[in-house]
Amino acid sequence: MPPSTPVAPSTPGASGTPATPPTPWWARAARPARPPLPWAPMARAALAMALALAAGLLAHRVDLGVFAGLGAMHATMNDRVEPVRLRARRIATAVPASALGLLIGSALQHAQVGPLALGAGLTLTAFVSGALSATGPRGSAAGLLLLVSATLGSGMPLPHPWWAAAAVLPAGAVLVLLLGVPLRGRRRAPGADPGVRALAAVYDALGRMLADLGTPQGSASRQVLTARLNQLQDVLPPLPRPLRNPPAPDTAPHTAPDTAPHTAPDTAPDTAPGTAAHRVHTMYRAALAATEAATGLLWAWRPVPPEVAAVPGLLARAVEHGGGEVPVPDWSPDTPSRQALDAALRAAAATVAGREAVLTTAPAPPPDPWRLRVRLVSPGAARYGARLALCIAVGAALMAVLPLSRSYWVPMTIAFVLKPDLGSVFLRSVSRAVGTVLGVAVTAAVLSLAPGPWALVAIAALCVALLPYATAAHYGLNTVVMTPMALVLLQLGGQDGAAEFRPRVLDTVLASAIVLLFGHLLWPERPRHRIEPRLVSAAAALKAYLASVVRQDGPEPRSEVWLRRTAYRALADARAEVEQGLAEPPPTGRHAAEWLPATAALERLSGAVAAFAAQRRYGGRVPERAEVERVGRALDELTAAARAHRPPTGAAARPTRPHDPSRSALGRAADELDTLLAGHPPR
Repeated sequence: MPPSTPVAPSTPGASGTPATPPTPWWARAARPARPPLPWAPMARAALAMALALAAGLLAHRVDLGVFAGLGAMHATMNDRVEPVRLRARRIATAVPASALGLLIGSALQHAQVGPLALGAGLTLTAFVSGALSATGPRGSAAGLLLLVSATLGSGMPLPHPWWAAAAVLPAGAVLVLLLGVPLRGRRRAPGADPGVRALAAVYDALGRMLADLGTPQGSASRQVLTARLNQLQDVLPPLPRPLRNPPAPDTAPHTAPDTAPHTAPDTAPDTAPGTAAHRVHTMYRAALAATEAATGLLWAWRPVPPEVAAVPGLLARAVEHGGGEVPVPDWSPDTPSRQALDAALRAAAATVAGREAVLTTAPAPPPDPWRLRVRLVSPGAARYGARLALCIAVGAALMAVLPLSRSYWVPMTIAFVLKPDLGSVFLRSVSRAVGTVLGVAVTAAVLSLAPGPWALVAIAALCVALLPYATAAHYGLNTVVMTPMALVLLQLGGQDGAAEFRPRVLDTVLASAIVLLFGHLLWPERPRHRIEPRLVSAAAALKAYLASVVRQDGPEPRSEVWLRRTAYRALADARAEVEQGLAEPPPTGRHAAEWLPATAALERLSGAVAAFAAQRRYGGRVPERAEVERVGRALDELTAAARAHRPPTGAAARPTRPHDPSRSALGRAADELDTLLAGHPPR
């Protein structure tokens, strides 16, 4: 679920006027997001579910059709509006894990193991699932479906032969994938490419931030822009690995051409210079330079003329229509950051028009093959695996002693609620219980009309079509949609869906209570174990970014671009973790509120470093060692406070007037950090 719009902390402003009171945690928890309707994934989901179930009905093997429909649902849970290769990679990671989990659960049921062996098998699967879920978004999706499918296979009626359920499940996923493959020979509009749409969204967000410069809305606009950049970076195809020792760039300030002769020997056909993918990458690199300059202006509280703020919107429209000339007004920029923005906008306009442009940014470095393995065996992965395994073990013990009609519903609910990257565990537990009650009520109304099998197919297709939007809007709405779909599939499989109403509510409440008690209240890991490590990572990334700017000699080095992007991503992760904590009741919400000023200060510091980089390139400034060291010491103090679980108590005022360009950007940033840390020396 995307984070809600940030709210400023309730600290006094520089003028002494109290800020707007913070939004209560319960209001944040209940507030749904308003994402756009993802029409393409919705249509694919509905058609794939309908085809899978219809094939089962026509072949008189509706039991197999139900499991193929489950495969379509699991693929839909991992479907996105993005290029086919990324969709295929995401679905191909999650669905095989789902099929493996279903095979494990089916084998346990087929072997007719006792409650002890069943609980041990699910607990072991939960540990592996939890460790895999902590490795990143794709691992999280695969880990979730591994455990969910294992619980389903251990309890749902199996077709004959028993392994056929796991064998047919990928068929529904393949339908979802194939329905998204563009037809060859069909001419696509330029704006139909997900990378192009994401780039246009970046320029739209940049234009909004430029319009908000010098206003209190600038910070929220910057967070939206960072999110759009992250989405664009995720959908772009990777460029080939550069050579180890590329030629040294020209040493003239800000004129180093970043053409690709050093990457030509390793260039892949679809990312070679002149191809559409390479052109989008070039425009992306130009957008990176523009956003850095705009971030410096945001920190300096310095607006730009309206005609300049309108340029990114014009660039967005040109990108959507395949290119074209976008005029950049002559506006005589008078500060280094404004000069940086002017140069970046002119370079961006050149790339959109298809002309050569001087760029100082660089393609992303190749991925580290050891990264996933290190994360898989990290302490964080082991902790989450143990946390999930404990809750599943408690659920299995209760299943053995309580007369539950469909015992698989309890561990399945635990798996969904205790997913690490989808928000607050407390909020998900409550939303799951409330959403199940509402979903059961909807299903009761539908099944009271005694629909036939083909009507049930249409209802299941409608529910799965709503799933992409409901997942992005709110977890409670996701549960409201998923519950009727599950009960309708049970009805199609020959079970009495109406008889499952009361047991499903009781099972859901029981599973939510297990998660709240053993996975939240009694689990020793507290919110500080989530928020403070993010802040430590953000501070370290900012320090590395600052060091790269200080070391700068001539044009912007290639590594600085990705140190900056790493810092911005780390800051976005820290902000998201704090915002998530604000939606929980005390003490979690109070703890998150205590760290909110520090998060905002780090975000402003990133803008100060960007402004300092512009000052060095356009203002002829040299590094001021004392100020750089002050900022470094302040970051070290903030890191020490985070590791000691001691939020800073100082009240750093937000700027209310433009920064004096004759003064170093780092000097003012150091003052802000010193004010934040005042009265709270490290122990």
